[in-house]
Amino acid sequence: MSTADRLIESTQDLLWERGYVGTSPKAIQQRAGAGQGSMYHHFSGKPDLALAAIRRSAEQLRATAEACLSGPGTAYDRVRAYLLREREVLRGCPIGRLTMDPDVIGDAALREPVEETLDWLRARLAGVVSEGVERGEFDAGLDPERIAASVVATVQGGYVLARAAGSPAPFDSAVQGLLDLLAARAPRPRRSAS
Repeated sequence: MSTADRLIESTQDLLWERGYVGTSPKAIQQRAGAGQGSMYHHFSGKPDLALAAIRRSAEQLRATAEACLSGPGTAYDRVRAYLLREREVLRGCPIGRLTMDPDVIGDAALREPVEETLDWLRARLAGVVSEGVERGEFDAGLDPERIAASVVATVQGGYVLARAAGSPAPFDSAVQGLLDLLAARAPRPRRSAS
């Protein structure tokens, strides 16, 4: 792994653990095993490195979500795969946690990849739900955009509940509740008149 990659990866981890203010250049350098000169050779400063780290976290989140949402099965199966994928629940979402960081949200450049990623995720989920509605897998009255927003809100809110409880159980419960609601909106097979 190159020095630049080590610096980005270290910054990703530190932003996830400590937020922007708690991520000092010294902590990044120590975790990456890189000197100050190496850091400033590759990046103009902490904001530049943080932006690269946030963009990489965003790319990774999109790739992981896309693998679930473009997988085999019905629309419900793909949404279910996304919701049930393996996560570090007690750490929260590396992108979602940044929305609570005033230094990230207050900086348009740092906020942009966070906002774009969450917008992309809602749009991608809405597309999957829309496919399900078109194929008759979901009730025709289902609004794909609202369902997508509910899926993202359930995941992000589930992280918060789990962290507050010190247990992944509230996250798991929220996800299962949403899956139960989605399953209930699937059309029931008609019984033939005898």
